[in-house]
Amino acid sequence: MAELRILQDGHVHCLNYTPGPSIRDILEPTDYRVRSACRGIGACGLCRIRIISGDTGPATLSEQLHLTPMELDDGFRLACQVRPTDDISLEISHPSLKSDWKASPALLVQEPVCRQPVRQHKLAADIKRPCGVAIDIGTTNLCLAIFDLVDGCELADRRGRNPQADFGADVLTRLQAATQSTHVTHELSRRLIEGIGEALLDISSREGFDLHRVIDVRLVGNTAMLALLAEKNSAQLLQPNQWATQFDCTPTKPTGWANIWGIHPQASVIIVPPLAGFVGSDLLAGLVAVQLTTKNTPALFIDCGTNTEIALWDGQVLWVTSAAGGPAFESSGMRHGVPAENGAIYRVLCPDNAQAFNYLTINDEQATGICGTGLVDLLACLRKTGRLTAVGRFTDGSEIFEFSVAGKDMTVNKKDIDLLQRAKAALGVGVHALCAKAGLQFSELQRICVAGAFGRVLDIANAQSIGLLPNIAPERIELVGNTALHGCSDILLLASANETLAQLRATAQFINLAEYDDFDDVFLTSLYLQGAS
Repeated sequence: MAELRILQDGHVHCLNYTPGPSIRDILEPTDYRVRSACRGIGACGLCRIRIISGDTGPATLSEQLHLTPMELDDGFRLACQVRPTDDISLEISHPSLKSDWKASPALLVQEPVCRQPVRQHKLAADIKRPCGVAIDIGTTNLCLAIFDLVDGCELADRRGRNPQADFGADVLTRLQAATQSTHVTHELSRRLIEGIGEALLDISSREGFDLHRVIDVRLVGNTAMLALLAEKNSAQLLQPNQWATQFDCTPTKPTGWANIWGIHPQASVIIVPPLAGFVGSDLLAGLVAVQLTTKNTPALFIDCGTNTEIALWDGQVLWVTSAAGGPAFESSGMRHGVPAENGAIYRVLCPDNAQAFNYLTINDEQATGICGTGLVDLLACLRKTGRLTAVGRFTDGSEIFEFSVAGKDMTVNKKDIDLLQRAKAALGVGVHALCAKAGLQFSELQRICVAGAFGRVLDIANAQSIGLLPNIAPERIELVGNTALHGCSDILLLASANETLAQLRATAQFINLAEYDDFDDVFLTSLYLQGAS
């Protein structure tokens, strides 16, 4: 691990990084991005930086073409061409404009791969290098990625806040807002459509990407987000007797979105239909990504979020449900809660039950707050050291736990703990209900896939110690990240993925937790911060 020091506005900002990427790529997920318009291949010459100290190696041919000998002697370089291996200090000559849309932190994404496309596109013959976009609409975050439809390689990705959050952090609040008037319904849809456009524009302006190359767009999301986007049938989601039915989330005029987004005017824009009321196409896409149903052995899939979706494959039938976990997994509603982004505390370590904890932040940036996985770790550490009871009370009678990370003071209070307890209890009910329906014990599960940004950096042992995950052999548990976007990408590119999607729909059985007889008993038991059997 090395340190990158950035001099900006009279202040020094420090980033820890693992040698390998270019300076441009190191800065891309942060607030210190350089200006760029060529996807980092050294063609535009905009990403100028000045090296103050540190070894950066000889100038590349691209740098010699864009920078004069005098500029090179003065320390000027192109950020996309420099791959530092040790501590380095620099100034950014042409910083990028501030944007709410950034590339995903490396910690939260799998290594990008190319999927050789086998689907045919009617406009492909008219575009030299046609592209497609996969979009995952989450309650809290919006994620998208652009792919080359010729070789199937990912070109760029963006991640940002769902603009609808101004109308409420959770699904039900937004649905209730939408029922108030057609104006609010339209506004919820408009904000999301424009948010997608802003993310695409950020890619276009920073990567020098021609959006008219985009001829195919696929969108997945939970049912509520898709209904609000399409301005269709959202009121039905407030009626429990409708939750097990199929929902039509097909927009009336999606072709108009192409003009707003600046993509090819005849681009195909398709919302992948959800399975049921609160089981969206994000779950289906996740199942496509992890290939949950390819074997005959029991397997469980959990997509943790504001609306947690769960699927159990018993070898023949796919049992699915959803649980209203609330915002705890994404740290919304907490005093010092932040999303899983740069600077978020995602890991808390208490070696040998020591009283002094250690904290790790995403991208090793200065701590901004604590995200969902960090809270799981913290509660597990407090339990291990005897400072928190199984019912979520501090043993010394205090109302808060105070801690400091690199000089920043933070707290976790009873409300924060309660939010996580309720989220894990709702998840516990869902898992119990599916296992009961399939006639399975936890010990029979041969595979558990934990998805979402929360499920990318979760500490399995800590999650099991507080009862968030079943106590099975840790090697059977997979942390699979944003499978919704991955699966949506497969659906965009591969005919086989669409065949798998059809098979999932054919075998899926929806379980409504509101009709689960043991709901109250299991919920209360699952509130306890202790291992579940």
